[in-house]
Amino acid sequence: MVDSQYYLSNDIGISALDCGEAFRLLSPQEKMYAHNLSRAAWYGGLAVLLQTSPESANIFVLLQRIFRKQTPAQLEQVATAAGLSSEEYQAFLVYAAGLYANMGNYKSFGDTKFIPNLPKDKLKALVWASQAFQEQPSEMEALWDSCSGLLYSLEDRQKQLGLGDKGITTYFSGNCCLEDAELAQKFLDSKKLSAYNTRLFKKDNGGKACYEVRLASAVQKDCAVDGECESCCGSFSFEDKEFTVKRGDYGPLMEKVCHYLQEAQTYAANENQRKMLEEYQRSFTLGSVDAHKEGSRYWIKDKGPIVESYIGFIESYRDPFGSRGEFEGFVAVVNKAMSERFAKLVSSAEVLLPELPWPREFEKDTFLKPDFTSLDVLTFAGSGIPAGINIPNYDDIRQSEGFKNVSLGNVLAVAYATQKEKLTFLKEEDKDLFIKWKGPSFEVQVGLHELLGHGSGKLFVQDDQGKFNFDESKVVNPETGEPVSSWYRGSETWDSKFSTIASSYEECRAECVGLYLCLNKQALSIFGHDEQDAEDVVYVNWLSMVRAGLLGLEFYTPESKSWRQAHMQARFVILRVLLEAGEGLVGLEEVTGQDGKPDARITLDRSKIHTVGKNAIHRFLCKLQVFKSTADVDGGRALYDGYSTVSDSGAYNFLRLRETVLLRKEARKMFVQANTRVSGDSVELVEYEGSAAGLICSFTERFQEDAEQLETNLLELNKRDATCCMNVNTGKSC
Repeated sequence: MVDSQYYLSNDIGISALDCGEAFRLLSPQEKMYAHNLSRAAWYGGLAVLLQTSPESANIFVLLQRIFRKQTPAQLEQVATAAGLSSEEYQAFLVYAAGLYANMGNYKSFGDTKFIPNLPKDKLKALVWASQAFQEQPSEMEALWDSCSGLLYSLEDRQKQLGLGDKGITTYFSGNCCLEDAELAQKFLDSKKLSAYNTRLFKKDNGGKACYEVRLASAVQKDCAVDGECESCCGSFSFEDKEFTVKRGDYGPLMEKVCHYLQEAQTYAANENQRKMLEEYQRSFTLGSVDAHKEGSRYWIKDKGPIVESYIGFIESYRDPFGSRGEFEGFVAVVNKAMSERFAKLVSSAEVLLPELPWPREFEKDTFLKPDFTSLDVLTFAGSGIPAGINIPNYDDIRQSEGFKNVSLGNVLAVAYATQKEKLTFLKEEDKDLFIKWKGPSFEVQVGLHELLGHGSGKLFVQDDQGKFNFDESKVVNPETGEPVSSWYRGSETWDSKFSTIASSYEECRAECVGLYLCLNKQALSIFGHDEQDAEDVVYVNWLSMVRAGLLGLEFYTPESKSWRQAHMQARFVILRVLLEAGEGLVGLEEVTGQDGKPDARITLDRSKIHTVGKNAIHRFLCKLQVFKSTADVDGGRALYDGYSTVSDSGAYNFLRLRETVLLRKEARKMFVQANTRVSGDSVELVEYEGSAAGLICSFTERFQEDAEQLETNLLELNKRDATCCMNVNTGKSC
């Protein structure tokens, strides 16, 4: 029997992401703008296949070839004739939907591998019986042979993403370990190159390690090309190792992205949008993060657009080292009513920020009022869809020029709808209240988390000229009472300094800001909550957080003692902090469920949230900010790793509780997204049903016009990776 965490259940929730009304309200120009940006996002999003696992791209092509010839409904008769039961065929559809939704065969939330929940010989029989196989037997057999082994393999290293012997990654060749990642980061820092759009391949050259840093770009040439003063490419000696910087990673995909960004410029609403798209195009053409940063500056200046978007190598959650960005692109339409609330929150930010528990010197010199809008997502290409976003992730821009916040309203509406019978680990008397207020409380938490969590706090920096952005002779560390003695130097960034813990640590800091500031009556009234309703929102927000901390144990791997999901690790850390606060604030006990199986119960004393709870978060949040501001990696890591520890000793047996959480876990929902299609002078929205079949159809129709060329490109890109000494089973150099 395969552990259920490694396959997707046939009854997994799959919902259509509704944006029909929002799209219909757009003008013809806005629809064309949204269409071209969506096309750019979808093609770029395919890079995630190559960023996830060695087999993901080939599995994707296998599925596309099958479903381009036969729809899920047509294939069902073939499956029955091939000996598959209806449950087995549904399991195949769910697997295919999962691969599309996650852009690979590892869950985007948790980084665990998933395999088809039907026997391998049954799946092979279906492939062989398909029309695609009948028409091209040798090609389809070769494609099956190239991926079927890894498609089903659950060897220890292949069960999760990770670096070296801890898991699978394609941000690095299979022979790389943590020391290689650290050396490469030093090299990149020395060249003032960002890791965001890179991958690292290690080769053995006569017993000497050589590293290839590959930049994502449409241009394949490594010499300077039009628009460049000089090329960053070439061969360099660094710490007695050879580094080569090359272009052309995901080349054909980046070409398509650039083509549609060019098309979108025709329909841009203003000069900021045009310049933004020009810079993005330059970034993806040349492999330049600096150009992307320039585009992001224009993006920040584009205040309150009707059609909002962002695209690039953005979030570093899935790079085991925490520095490389996964490609994502989104296009969304502003929800004006909800955006008004967020605008009020932005206006109140300067009143709320001083409430945070760190000294004034640890806060940004001026709060750069960002756009904060509620959006209905039209397109979100990548490995998964978040509920809210605070971008750009470039520290230097965020600190001095600003950022934007978005809350994805139609995602929130679907993702956090909860059925009472599926609500685990709460007292019966809490469940109705939880269901009533989960949505509104999460909206408050997302707003505070994104705007005042990620948007707060200063980084102390000494630049290359020796200039400080703070008074190093006067600023005192509140934790030690001594003058600040550490800071960021030169090109060091939050991600490069805190590397493997940076993402989760920052999510934890933002979650704590949300918990802390939701206790503020003014913040709650902005969202329309006063008196008893406000108290219920606070209670459910805190209860939701401690429950999420328990649920987070699903994303911990005991064998490697590692966390696979940044947000869930953050929530477990907060649970530990609130349990440690004592005085009966949080209760956690192991019980036996009505079904006779192990269960757990988590409780929260609402009368102690404003006292015991607030004090605990106050102390912890201040420490998080001080370590972050002062670039104190050792102090920050000791604090965070301490609370992240999962063991079977102490007051709570978290390893045993993890087994209970796995026993009662509910799979994360998948979303079916619409397509846009140009018809004459207008753009049509093509919507699909919220089912595995609907999700599959959306993907086969998404790339119709150049399907064969696109699939050939993906196979060739994957083959190129495979020749770069990527032995996924042993991790040894070829």
